[in-house]
Amino acid sequence: MCLNELIRFIRSVNNIADTMIRKCPKHGYFRGEVCQCGEEGKYVLDTERTERMGRFISGGLRHFPDDLGLGMNQHGWVDIDVLIDVMMTRYPWASENRLIGLVESDVKERYQIDGNKIRARYGHSIDVDMDFPENDLPELFYGVSQEEADMIMEIGIRPVRQRYVHMSTTYEKAVEAASVHTEDPVIFKVDAFTAMNDGIVMMKANELIVLSEEIPPEYLEVIKV
Repeated sequence: MCLNELIRFIRSVNNIADTMIRKCPKHGYFRGEVCQCGEEGKYVLDTERTERMGRFISGGLRHFPDDLGLGMNQHGWVDIDVLIDVMMTRYPWASENRLIGLVESDVKERYQIDGNKIRARYGHSIDVDMDFPENDLPELFYGVSQEEADMIMEIGIRPVRQRYVHMSTTYEKAVEAASVHTEDPVIFKVDAFTAMNDGIVMMKANELIVLSEEIPPEYLEVIKV
């Protein structure tokens, strides 16, 4: 599959990211009208409410927790009950079940629940100190526009409007991330093995994304496509 075909495929898949949520008795929460097993499942949230709740959760857990009175700790965690109470003042139809459905059906794995706590795994613009496990992959990937590529080769990858640099665990995911902003992405391969041996901290936020504070240019190589 060529790069342009891959971008078109990714965009078609991304169209389901914020669609309606249902719950299959066998496989749990899912996005769309029918589970992978063919079961229609039980209604949880329609598309509009999924999008509205998703925007609210993203804002509260990534960008302005203090404005909502969420009491976030240094690692990005907030109390689920507090979040639900605040959310219900805006959306009376919100509930713990619907929040869990949104998190568990999210193919991008944006959020993490641990007991009575919840946090965003990545995407923070606020100053948090994430404590994920160390990355175990020798190579990572990072996609940018043509205009950004030359600068990155000179100064490396630095966060822009975010707390951390977000790298992808696969080439395909890097293309997906970059194609949101450009039709003709440049994909860098990151020598994570050497960088980590040299003391650069990299954390695995989920199976798709690895976080770091900065990646110097000597660990970067443009992938020829």
